Formats: sequence, C-alpha cells, structure tokens
Amino acid sequence: MKILVIGGGGREHALAWKLVDSPKASMVYVAPGNGGTQLSPRLENLPITDVQQLADWAQDNKIGLTVVGPEAPLAAGVVDVFRARGLRIFGPTQAAAQLESSKAFSKAFMRRHGIPTANYDVFTDAEAAHAFIERLGAPVVVKADGLAAGKGVVVATSLAEAHAAVDAMLVDARYAGAQEGAARVVIEEFLTGEEASFIVLSDGRDVAALATSQDHKRLNDGDQGPNTGGMGAYSPAPVVTADVHARAMREVILPAVRGMEKDGLPYTGFLYAGLMIDAQGQLKVLEFNCRLGDPETQPILMRLKSDLLDLLNAAVDGKLADVELQWDRRTALGVVLAAAGYPDSPRKGDAITGLPLEQDDAMVFHAGTQLEDGTLRTSGGRVLCVTALADSVRQAQQRAYEVVRGIHFDGAQYRKDIGHKAIK
Repeated sequence: MKILVIGGGGREHALAWKLVDSPKASMVYVAPGNGGTQLSPRLENLPITDVQQLADWAQDNKIGLTVVGPEAPLAAGVVDVFRARGLRIFGPTQAAAQLESSKAFSKAFMRRHGIPTANYDVFTDAEAAHAFIERLGAPVVVKADGLAAGKGVVVATSLAEAHAAVDAMLVDARYAGAQEGAARVVIEEFLTGEEASFIVLSDGRDVAALATSQDHKRLNDGDQGPNTGGMGAYSPAPVVTADVHARAMREVILPAVRGMEKDGLPYTGFLYAGLMIDAQGQLKVLEFNCRLGDPETQPILMRLKSDLLDLLNAAVDGKLADVELQWDRRTALGVVLAAAGYPDSPRKGDAITGLPLEQDDAMVFHAGTQLEDGTLRTSGGRVLCVTALADSVRQAQQRAYEVVRGIHFDGAQYRKDIGHKAIK
C-alpha cells in the first residue's frame, strides 16, 4: 500500500518513520516533508501543499491511505475533499475539526455535553474583555479563538499582561490571519495542577487510547518564559494513574465522541485532550486538538510496538473495537532543539552538524530543517526533537541529552530539564 502523510514537521517525520516500518507499506510520501524526510532513503518528499492538488496527486498515484498531521489542512477541509473523491483518509472533517480550529466552538461544545473545563466567556469587543478580566482577576488565561500554531495562548500572571494580550489579539488582531473568526478571544479561569496529554484514535464510535505523555510548553527550564508549541515531552506520564486514565475516558473522551455524533459531526481521527489534573486526581480539559501533539508524537511512536498502518486502517474502516495496542515498557523522552529567536522571531538558515545515525534507542526527528545544496539548515522555530528510549525517565533523559550535546547549529535553544516532573 502506498501512503501519503500530509505535513512537514516533527510529528509528520515520526508518523512517516513509523508507517514505513509496516510490511504492508510499499512507499511513504510526505507532503511537503522536511530535510529529515528528504534524507531518509525510505521516504519521498512531495512538494505540494494545496489541498486540491494533493487530492489530484493521491488519485493519480493510487494512494491507499492518507494521514493528516497538522491542524491547518484539517481546518481547510482536506478530509472532506479526499472523501468526496472516494479516497481513504484519516482525520476529522472540517466541521468536526472546529473542536480545535475554534476555541469558542470547543468551549461551548464542552459546556453543552457536560465535559469538565474551566469557566470562560467569549469576546469580540476589547472593552468588554478588559472589564471581564478586571472582574476575574489574575492569573487568567487569554486565548485567540482561531488556529495560532500553539502560540495563541497567554497565561497571564498579572492584570497588565492579560490586558496586553487582549489588545494584541483583538485590537492589533495579531492572530486574525490564522483563519476567519480568529479576532475573538476566549478568556477563562486559571487552573492549577499538572498537565498531561491524553490522545486517542476515534473511528466515529469506538476509540483506542495511545500511551500517555506530558509536554513542556514553556521555553525555559523550570517552566519559565513564553509559551511555545512544545519544548519536549516524555511517555508515559506518571501523573496519569490508572484512576485518572479511567476518569479521562469516562468524563472526557467518550462524552466528546458521543457528543460529536449526537451533534451530527461524527469524529474520526486523532483526538487530543490537554488535561489539567489536580492533587485529588480531578481533571479538566484545557483544550482539544484534532491531531497528534508535537512533540508528544515522537516519544509515543518510539514506544508503539503495534503496526501503525494496521491501526490507522482499522480506524478508517470503523473497526477500532477489534484493536489492542502493544507498547514498549520503557520510557521515551524527547528534547526539542529550537532556532535562535524562537518563539517570537526564529532565525532560519543556520547550518546543522553532528547529527548521529539512527539507533535502536535514539532517534532524531526533524521539524524545521531543509536541505540546501547538500547542507542541512534550519528552516523553522522548532528544528529537531532528539528522542531516546531507556528503562527509566532519568536514563532516557541522560541518553537524549547525550545525543543533544553532539548536535550543533548557531543559536540553538533547548531546555535542560525535560522530564523533571516525573523525576522529582
């Protein structure tokens, strides 16, 4: 079977890397891919991003399965276009993807279906938003309504910071280009606890839970600095105990899938619930994403022993109830190397050296890289994710940083404490 992976980040490199291992995969194409997928002798990059052109190409080349990595093509309706042509594709429709593409839609959906989440309100008027912040007090969370590549969320620790975020999102319309309707903000209460990523596959009715993971959103050690798309992750996440896992399925995942079906928007694809878990094990949903997390995908897929192609085919065919996943018992931990200036103004074009060969216990997944005249260079904010497998979090951490220290590009930024919550 020929497979197409849509996207060009670290998540897509990991998906393609895992899919090409399936004995049923004859070829895996990545559109548009990156320097890492281009360097792999087992993958082929496809320089197409237009949804209609991708569907044309998939039809002409008899692609047996397409997997959508990022949120933007889902919000643009790539699944609807492919399905209209009878092409097999894994991901939610444009209407179902509103769970991520509109935070206002998502919060209203959760409220309607009794899914636990932070109290909130939605604003298009800056004056009303400022007044609400004064009533709520700080800390408070301000979110741009549309897609903003993981950076449209400000956890404001002071009223001044919250007011500045509202002005940036509503007055300056900083994220309004993300998609139509993005010049709205969701303002919600600040939640305390420990975050975890809970990701499942859904075939519209049944779900299969992936291994748990924990992301590190802040740029700097000790969870300091600005929010990013994610600076590292590890799996499994100890905070997701058996009880929390059962509660997440019962209170969040199944009500979400049943709720989407009830609303006439059956949900197929990866469904990611960002959870905040308090000291008593109670949980609330911070956000839904309609895709795998990045960088959570890299550690999760390092641990997956099952055939990913079999799993995705079962999901597309509505047969997830028959699937049981097999996992490596070891811990996987990924450290992101980001470009100079990330997240606000990442620098591009720096040469990358010191990349190791793929090893059984360590893999370097590429995100913001490209080949220029045979030289690998940075081409985005998050450049690489060095992911290692070991018997404990501490050992996986040590192995990942051992590889990180051998890689060089000017201005590289990375956290030195990925996994610290699990180790403490």
